[in-house]
Amino acid sequence: MTVEPERRHERKERTRRALLDAALSLSADRGFATLSLREVTKQAGIVPTAFYRHFASMDELGVALVEESMRALRAMLRAARSEPGTSTDAIRVSVRTLREHVRAHEDHFRFVTRERYAGGGAIGQAIAFELKLFSTELAVDLARFDCLREWSAEDLHMIAGLIVIAMLATVTELLEVRRRDEEADEAILRVAEKRLRLITLAVPNWR
Repeated sequence: MTVEPERRHERKERTRRALLDAALSLSADRGFATLSLREVTKQAGIVPTAFYRHFASMDELGVALVEESMRALRAMLRAARSEPGTSTDAIRVSVRTLREHVRAHEDHFRFVTRERYAGGGAIGQAIAFELKLFSTELAVDLARFDCLREWSAEDLHMIAGLIVIAMLATVTELLEVRRRDEEADEAILRVAEKRLRLITLAVPNWR
């Protein structure tokens, strides 16, 4: 008796995935705001009315793309920071984890980096919310270091924000080079590690 409901669920998930993939593909060279529901459903191979079985609006679809892009990365970086070792080890692992995820999901990150500056609205707010979560989780982790335990939450969030900005710069740089250019990637990662080490070295002397 559960076979048919399971099949319906699988079909629904496949259609939802097709809509997300279609929107991502169509927005590769243009702003998400220029996409129409009809374009997306045509690309996904479904009738327009079926769209509303999965998303209430195009904005909701865009927000789902943001969440899909960012949440897996947040989990991976959180795991990287949890590994025992020095701050230098954590920086190296985090930077390489970032590169791995960006290279595996380039279309998602092109979407996020472009839409971040495309204006307000639900998608811009979703990106800002995800970046704030990055900073908040990082600030909590920073508070575990002996030299930072007495720092205020405001100052910890400030440092975390600087680190997030530095990592966003790395994302942009990775997206600007050819996917299989290992030498270029390594050069970007070296600079990324130096940026983060510079921030961490300056922290104990800032106050």
